[in-house]
Amino acid sequence: MDTVQLVKWINALIRQHNIKAFYNSKLWKCVRIKALERDNNECQKCKAKGLYSEAQCVHHKEHLKKHPELALTLSNLTSLCNSCHDEEHPEKFYRKRKPQLNKERW
Repeated sequence: MDTVQLVKWINALIRQHNIKAFYNSKLWKCVRIKALERDNNECQKCKAKGLYSEAQCVHHKEHLKKHPELALTLSNLTSLCNSCHDEEHPEKFYRKRKPQLNKERW
């Protein structure tokens, strides 16, 4: 698949709210393995702090939705543990909460 086809496919998946199809593809799984092997299956963020954690995720430095053309580019990928990956995506944990009405009665 060339870059133009890849970008069209990813953009279509984004519009359909089905980006999971990309992450389940053979294309992604092969590149993911290469990134993990390159990084010795170590979390690169922990490693930079002098710590060791096994990498469970491969993170897009330039986010997939903004830069689908870099989806399979090894230099745009880094191996992370789940905790460090969560730190890279705080937006996934932010939920708008409706203010609670005070039921106090006078």
